[in-house]
Amino acid sequence: MAKRAGVGFYIFLIIFVFLVMFPFIWVLLTSIKPQGEIFSSFQWFSSNMTLENYASALETRPLLMYMLNSFVVATLTTIISIIVASFTAYAVTRLPIRFKGLILGLVLAASMFPQIAVLSPIFNFVTDAGLRNSYLGLVIPYITISLPLAIWILSTFFIKIPLALEESAKLDGATPFQTFRKIIFPLAAPGVFTTAILVFIAAWNEYLFALTINTDDRWRTIPVGISFYQSQYTIPWGDITAATVIVTIPIVVLVLLFQRRIVAGLTSGSVKE
Repeated sequence: MAKRAGVGFYIFLIIFVFLVMFPFIWVLLTSIKPQGEIFSSFQWFSSNMTLENYASALETRPLLMYMLNSFVVATLTTIISIIVASFTAYAVTRLPIRFKGLILGLVLAASMFPQIAVLSPIFNFVTDAGLRNSYLGLVIPYITISLPLAIWILSTFFIKIPLALEESAKLDGATPFQTFRKIIFPLAAPGVFTTAILVFIAAWNEYLFALTINTDDRWRTIPVGISFYQSQYTIPWGDITAATVIVTIPIVVLVLLFQRRIVAGLTSGSVKE
């Protein structure tokens, strides 16, 4: 019989969750305070809650346009990265290729380069190709920085799939591509969804490339757009916190939806024969 958790465990769990959620809770509470109360005193709740900050956040800057730009860039980056990383991870882990460990090591090493180190050559390439202030101008560098991590994560899922399934498919006359499409990829669906979440969130939150490459306000993404809320002499924290809450909601909803798909994939895969 399993031992039930004690009171101390639940107290620790409540404190831990509070510490993790504290930044977002404070941002949420600040977003509904009048501007005069944000710095006047340290209070959790305001007696005059208002939604003026949300209206100002949408009117001061084109926040919805920033969200659309981030959504398009992150979606294209995720789709292309997952397709390329899936084929690469399958080839490295399942096909008879020499120096597999070296290849995966180089892939992992490529993901450790700081963005500032590769910013200059990527900026020159995008500029020479005439892709500045465009979606493609951000998708290309985002794929560059997300592919190594995606390949490494998917490789850990593909390598756990039994080789017997592949051998059975070969005996039935399946080609490597058919084996990948009908057997390997469906069984690795939980890993694919997990990797897609990480790639999408990384592209959604990326700041350095977006700030450098897309300088036109019409093509700015959310992180850069929110940073432009501040003026020369003041920082409108009410508008910034309201904008932060608005742009965080889609990510939270997306993660919850993908988590359900991952759990469903794990459950269905455990009962397959």
